[in-house]
Amino acid sequence: MTDEKPKSHGRLSISASVKPRELMSDTPRIKGAWTAKIITLFPEAFPGTLGLSLTGKALDMGLWALETIDLRPFGDGRHKNVDDNPSGGGAGMVLRADIVGKALDEAAIGTPPDRAKWPVVYLSPRGKPFDQATARRWAEGDGLTLLCGRFEGVDERVLQHFGIEEVSLGDFVLTGGEIAAQALIDATVRLIPRVLGNQASTEEESFSDGLLEHPQYTRPTLWEGRAIPEVLLSGHHAKIADWRRGMAERLTKERRPDLWRAYCAKAGRDPDEDREL
Repeated sequence: MTDEKPKSHGRLSISASVKPRELMSDTPRIKGAWTAKIITLFPEAFPGTLGLSLTGKALDMGLWALETIDLRPFGDGRHKNVDDNPSGGGAGMVLRADIVGKALDEAAIGTPPDRAKWPVVYLSPRGKPFDQATARRWAEGDGLTLLCGRFEGVDERVLQHFGIEEVSLGDFVLTGGEIAAQALIDATVRLIPRVLGNQASTEEESFSDGLLEHPQYTRPTLWEGRAIPEVLLSGHHAKIADWRRGMAERLTKERRPDLWRAYCAKAGRDPDEDREL
């Protein structure tokens, strides 16, 4: 046993709730802080990795806020059922529209109706692929609501009724949306001013200008017979910038032809050009 107070992982404002929530801090969030609201059957999954490192520190500082909305209390009957058999038959269960709708109504309390300022997102493998541009768009808003699916998915009617944006983390299937939610929130939160400390780092990383990031090196200068490229030790900033740009282009062309074609189209270049990269 210990009297040591557990580490806080952020600040939650108080809002109407079917079930009282435990505040993650005894200090209110900074006014206007970007906020993620997560509708989930497993609120204990959060903050998870979001409570670590720079995102966790930013959460404690109130630079962003995290609120989980437990779907179970909105359930029906004695056992608080949230799902039912799929219409038309088939395996698995489907989250009910009326149950999810109640949770979405609560999540909407205190949020702007403008979806540009506050997107409502369902994490689904059939959604639009998540990318850096989406993370940047979300970071420029006031926050977002994420619906974490389970079982065979969510009744299509609730997605249509609320005009929910469907987003996919990739071409694979998870048992639920919680892991994907943490990844999407992490990618978004790190773009919020002051979260990383050095905002310039987000301008030079992969996808910031449509290219993969160039290779990185640090000490020792020689390791296992492999040396740092001489240009990086030259102190010649223009040559270093040219080298990094060339390497970014080469890696993108080799590893992500789709990104390379899009980059060339935007720059008015031929993706099949033979010039040395």
